Amino acid sequence: MATYKKRGSKKSISPSNQAELVQESTTAEVFETLDTTASKTEEWVVKYQNIILTFIGIVAVGVLGYLGYQNFVIEPKTKEAISELNQAQFYFQLAVNSVDSDSLYKRALNGGEGKYGFLDIIENYKGTTAANLAIYSAGMAYLNIKDYQNAIFYLNQFNSEDVLLGALAKGAIGDAFAQMDQLEKAFNYYVAASKINNNMYSTPKFLYKAAMIGSKLEKNIQSLAYLERIKKEFKESQEANIVDVQISKIKSSIK
Repeated sequence: MATYKKRGSKKSISPSNQAELVQESTTAEVFETLDTTASKTEEWVVKYQNIILTFIGIVAVGVLGYLGYQNFVIEPKTKEAISELNQAQFYFQLAVNSVDSDSLYKRALNGGEGKYGFLDIIENYKGTTAANLAIYSAGMAYLNIKDYQNAIFYLNQFNSEDVLLGALAKGAIGDAFAQMDQLEKAFNYYVAASKINNNMYSTPKFLYKAAMIGSKLEKNIQSLAYLERIKKEFKESQEANIVDVQISKIKSSIK
């Protein structure tokens, strides 16, 4: 601000006073800008508050809906599916140990006594672990009643993090193709099954089956390698007790 002497003559403004004036002016502009910005923000919020509240509501409902779906839909559905699966597996187990197995396998597939079978569980509990296991069991049931096309259809859909079950499913598809006399496909599935997991049960089992089918396809070098691997790496397996005879047969056919 300018100041005046008593005589009325105008006093010159010193550099320090100029700096103060600039600072005051700048500060005023900043506050004015903040006031303007705040005012605009308030106007924007008022103008779009319905959209903002709707967006927040959608997010909140989505989160709560997901949690609710998990707690009140998925979990009860999973428990219910497991209960149904237990009954279907009971029929399957009876079939495994029964002379009249076909009717029991069909009961396991289609249900009975007010309980779901594997096919019902697959249809009604999609996305649950029980439904995935029902897919595997349905494939095995169809394999046992010699419905090989359906066995392949369901076993190909089975998806498991359990490497042993994964190997068994793949090998069972090989069994189905072998029964249908599609030996090349059977051989490929047996080889694939043997590679899924290196263990004392499934690996020698499917290496041996691959060797037997391979010998029919004149894949003698591969078949011999599979049998010798069983003898060397899986000495404690059941297959190791019978490979020597097969090794001799294949060696003689190579000569």
